[in-house]
Amino acid sequence: MGRICLVGAGFSGAVIARELAEAGLPCLVIDERAHVAGNCHTERDPQTGVMVHRYGPHIFHTADERVWAYVNRFGEFMPYVNRVKTTVGGSVYLLPVNLHTINQFYGKTFSPAEAKAFIESQARMDIEDPQSFEEQALRFVGPDLYNAFFRGYTLKQWGIDPTELPASILKRLPLRFNYDDNYFNHPHQGMPKHGYTAIVEKILDHPLIETRLGTKWEEQDEAFDHVFYSGPLDRWFGYDMGRLGYRTLDFEGERAMGDYQGCAVMNYGDPEVPFTRISEHKHFSPWEEHEGTIVFREYSRYCGADDVPYYPIRLLGEKKMLSDYEARAAEVEGVTFVGRLGTYQYLDMDVTIGLALDAASDYLAQRKAA
Repeated sequence: MGRICLVGAGFSGAVIARELAEAGLPCLVIDERAHVAGNCHTERDPQTGVMVHRYGPHIFHTADERVWAYVNRFGEFMPYVNRVKTTVGGSVYLLPVNLHTINQFYGKTFSPAEAKAFIESQARMDIEDPQSFEEQALRFVGPDLYNAFFRGYTLKQWGIDPTELPASILKRLPLRFNYDDNYFNHPHQGMPKHGYTAIVEKILDHPLIETRLGTKWEEQDEAFDHVFYSGPLDRWFGYDMGRLGYRTLDFEGERAMGDYQGCAVMNYGDPEVPFTRISEHKHFSPWEEHEGTIVFREYSRYCGADDVPYYPIRLLGEKKMLSDYEARAAEVEGVTFVGRLGTYQYLDMDVTIGLALDAASDYLAQRKAA
């Protein structure tokens, strides 16, 4: 019996490998990076001792009981509520847009019903079927809140005018007519006490799993029973139909003493501010105490050939190219394309884990049926 190869040691590869190993199948997990956990990788800053999310903040949140039970098998999660602030026009506001944001922005003392009626009076009700991000926002909150909280940030994040982005990007952002500033509404939210990398390492800790880091898929000459590939879909085919578009991130770090900004994440919505947000990572572990602090300014730009891909752009050109790559991928025997990169879609961690559990279950069922 040959081994199963998992290309990528993030949550997708690790979870599938663990499920297959527990079913008695030997697995090889490879990753070209020097660490596991993919873009969820965490490590201690040697100078401050702060647990740093090396590729940007990751907050675990889910309504999937199966996934929540799964991650808690491999690590202790501490309570954590994501409360985001934004600096716009020289003032600090709460996100997502809620009753406090509305009252502060307009200098009012609206009740929930009054705020709802007021926003409806500002909204572009004539836009019956929003197609672009901008149309959705104007229909959603009206021009004032759109220009303050959405337009500039979106332009910096995506590098594309909001009139060219699909409305679906905005449809997942909440608008609240109460004072709830919890960014997520899932029943389970938290941070791993010892970081995400420790959880992925524990998932991979099984006698039937071998993990090789600093190793590219293209370097393998072993014959495998099956391959689960979580690398970029277009890379599998040598980019022969072109590269799928991604945004990448650059981080500018700074260390200081004390508390730099008083919160974990501060967005900057003004278009003239070059970065999108500042993250102060010690606030992601409020159960720890650190005299020093480390912050990262986050800059978004188009992803080049040698950059780390973060967010799939999925404009019309990418969608056509994606459908062509997907059609070819469906014809590749012995390979399952999984994860954020392998399926070219933005996936939260809980969704990634859920899909990985499903992929492993489907493969085991197919082997049993065969």
